Amino acid sequence: MAETTATVKPTTSVQAKKSSNIISLLAPVLCLLAGYLIWRFGLGNPSNFKTAGEGWFWPDREGPNSALSKMYLGGIIVPVLIGTFLTMLTFVIERFMTISKANGTGNNADFIRKVQYQLANKNVDAALAECDKQKGSVGNVMKAGLHRYKEMITNSELNTEQKVIAIQKEVEEATSLELPMLEKNLVFLSTIASMATLIGLLGTVVGMIRAFAGLGEDSGGAGSAAQLSIGISEALYNTALGIGTSTFAIMFYNIFTTKIDGITYGIDESGFTLTQTFASLYK
Repeated sequence: MAETTATVKPTTSVQAKKSSNIISLLAPVLCLLAGYLIWRFGLGNPSNFKTAGEGWFWPDREGPNSALSKMYLGGIIVPVLIGTFLTMLTFVIERFMTISKANGTGNNADFIRKVQYQLANKNVDAALAECDKQKGSVGNVMKAGLHRYKEMITNSELNTEQKVIAIQKEVEEATSLELPMLEKNLVFLSTIASMATLIGLLGTVVGMIRAFAGLGEDSGGAGSAAQLSIGISEALYNTALGIGTSTFAIMFYNIFTTKIDGITYGIDESGFTLTQTFASLYK
């Protein structure tokens, strides 16, 4: 049974996908930094306000000239939420590119039918050529299995059952290399979907505390009520940003998991095709 333990790593594409590790480490930090810069120098630009105080990290601003510049007055949680949104957007783009590549160049169901046709005619080389055309995760797994399939045709030391097991093992090893690449970084989207709303609510609570603290220091009257309403509206920008970010994160997470389920089904079907075809043709 020693022949059935050979590795299939050279026949798969996942070994070269190291860039996702760098993205996972750097993207959140860079996005949070970018969120602060957008909040501080974009939304907080002195030209966007009637009164601009001194300071560097969190300078005072009053009298926003536009609805967008009011977001600056939402407080220090706003740049965190902007960075969270940018992080979500970064991983959406990264997952879209990776999963699109893993999906291959054509319909996986049509690809499997073409391979089945070639194998039924005992034309393994033509089936391998179809894998080269298809590419993607299903094509990679099918190609790895076909190489072992071709070896088992001429193998005279193993019986049919052992040959089928060898093909199945090769498919399983190739699958174990492909699936982590498909699911990688989805944890960021699921985490953001859960945390963004909570971060937004935290910003709202902090803003409300500031608004009521300012009200307590005032002498009262219509001016105090107006100031309180302004403070509350500014605080609610945090909630809006948090809910919006969570909504997009949940939506794209569900889209990607659905696509991954489709690819996984194609991988399972490809393994079943190889083992069943071999068992029926080479008894």
